[in-house]
Amino acid sequence: MSSLSGMDWPKKCVAVIPCLNEAQAIGPLVQAVRLAVPAVLVVDDGSIDHTASVAEQAGAEVLRHAGPAGKGAALQTGWRHTRQAGFQWALTLDGDGQHSPEDIPAFFQRAQDTSAALVVGNRMAGAAHMPWLRLQVNRWMSRRLSRLARRPLPDSQCGFRLMNLEAWSALQISTTHFEIESEVLIAFIAAGYIVEFEPVRVIYKNERSKIHPVRDTVRWLRWWRGARRRWRSSRGAAMVCATHERHTI
Repeated sequence: MSSLSGMDWPKKCVAVIPCLNEAQAIGPLVQAVRLAVPAVLVVDDGSIDHTASVAEQAGAEVLRHAGPAGKGAALQTGWRHTRQAGFQWALTLDGDGQHSPEDIPAFFQRAQDTSAALVVGNRMAGAAHMPWLRLQVNRWMSRRLSRLARRPLPDSQCGFRLMNLEAWSALQISTTHFEIESEVLIAFIAAGYIVEFEPVRVIYKNERSKIHPVRDTVRWLRWWRGARRRWRSSRGAAMVCATHERHTI
């Protein structure tokens, strides 16, 4: 793995954490993440609690949306900002504390070992600890995306990821809500970039999911129909062939 050998991850990577009303969890999370990634950007997606001030006190830079625009919109805001600031990589974590900062070094190592442009967390080894409904929906979506991509995608919905920002900037990512995980994953594969999965631990407490079971399912299905049409078009066929000649970073 040539091009990432000797990468100074703390200087080249920023942690991007989208948040909505996470005042209780965000402070300890930012402090723990900064032990591995000193630069932390919290994108407050219109919180009505003290998420922004708590994150700032913990050492994060904070960008704020005037009102809730969606997880995807918050991530895109963070990615644009960090790329403009000169960072090469973005590490994304959810703001509710379900991702363990102790797993961060493994993402860096996987990228170095494989030249992956996108490393996605894989919670399936600890699937027994996931809420039953969330696990079933994840598996259902992952099966469909795996068939589309023609390769196994064990945990397509995990928001714990390491992403190369130059690669992301070359893609057309347009979703603004929870379907962002699916769109980014499929876009990287379709463009021929190396995508790897890294086992991560499962942390679920009493946090309440912000996914709306009806509204967000409808959004995902709408995105899915469009993605499937594009993949099956002549352009999609070319992209499938391109996966055999993967890009390196």
